[in-house]
Amino acid sequence: MNNYLKHFEAELKILKSTVGKGDRLLIEPYIPIIKKIIKVFGNQGHSGCSAPMEAGVLANTIKNVLAFKPLSPITGNDGEWTNVHDAIYQNKRLSAVFKDGANGKPYYLDAVVWKNQTGSCYTGQALKSNGTKILSRQYIKFPFVPKTFYVDVIEKEIAKGDWEFYIKDERQLEEALRYFEGCNGEVGHE
Repeated sequence: MNNYLKHFEAELKILKSTVGKGDRLLIEPYIPIIKKIIKVFGNQGHSGCSAPMEAGVLANTIKNVLAFKPLSPITGNDGEWTNVHDAIYQNKRLSAVFKDGANGKPYYLDAVVWKNQTGSCYTGQALKSNGTKILSRQYIKFPFVPKTFYVDVIEKEIAKGDWEFYIKDERQLEEALRYFEGCNGEVGHE
């Protein structure tokens, strides 16, 4: 048994001891597969430097596949699109990428996620200090590597049941707007 497998067995035993009677670990059905992966990984002869890097790549690959995320940049090629409704096209490889019309400018719905005082997150719009509305969706260029930026906002009730969200620190937004094509009045802000 290799050291990775020994480590897994020891940790698994401890983990199982933390589960209540009658409960099971979420990973329970995957334990045989995890052991197979560990055996293959352990036979690769990794050093203390290469093991964490390769383990990270392996974990991210599995995570992305199971979350239906792409493993390489979105290209925007014609074969990546499907007309979902009235000339609104959705990317087949990343469902949060759309364009209006076959030749429309593509945008990513999850570019900016707003995070309020309680830690709740949402997409939509928030206001800069000058009143400019910034939308969560932003234009993209291909090849596109998806990235989501979290920006803190302050919620203020402006009328009974009517809330507006103000960007707390506009410096958090700057990196997001640099990453994406930027706001030009059509999608990024109004």
